[in-house]
Amino acid sequence: MNDPADATIFIVDDDPAVRDALGVVFEMEGFRVLTFATGDAFIDVVHREDPGCVLLDVHMPGRSGIDILSELNAEHYPAPIFIISGQGDIPMAVNAVKQGAFDFIEKPFDADTVVGRVRDALGAMSKGTNGGGTRDWDFPGHEHLTPRERQVLEQITSGATNKEAGRILGISPRTIEVHRARIMEKLGARNAADLVRIVLSGEQPGTA
Repeated sequence: MNDPADATIFIVDDDPAVRDALGVVFEMEGFRVLTFATGDAFIDVVHREDPGCVLLDVHMPGRSGIDILSELNAEHYPAPIFIISGQGDIPMAVNAVKQGAFDFIEKPFDADTVVGRVRDALGAMSKGTNGGGTRDWDFPGHEHLTPRERQVLEQITSGATNKEAGRILGISPRTIEVHRARIMEKLGARNAADLVRIVLSGEQPGTA
């Protein structure tokens, strides 16, 4: 990726106050910004122009944020997609991360904090930490993990805390927790120590 500051930020939210607030703060930081009031309007443009980052409201008329994640095949999408959710939508936001959203932002939010989160995400991607993990994984169940889950797993097995892993990968500690739970479910790990044993020894769960 080129300089993260050259990225175009796509903001998709049916609330004009949210679009205006985020649009102004990103433009003040030097980013190019495109805003959309509906998922349909966003989809019409995104197939013609590649975003550097997408901020996507989970609740919108017509296509929802979850619908758009599916349409974009978010797990393999080249730009980070942040889901914007209300405090009561955390289960839905967690589901969005499982479906490939890069991270999620809870309302009410501080616009400057959002800019920082986006900068971290773009920085992580520009350093190549958004692709597959650097290890040549060879343990039972590794083929079921997404590229993002492999990255999180590599951080976990290297001893990083959720906060440290989040900083390295450009996502929030809460999102690390979501991926961690998903990884443990897929690999049949009962706890973190079990997870490390599975990865490093290649043992099937329950054989120790």
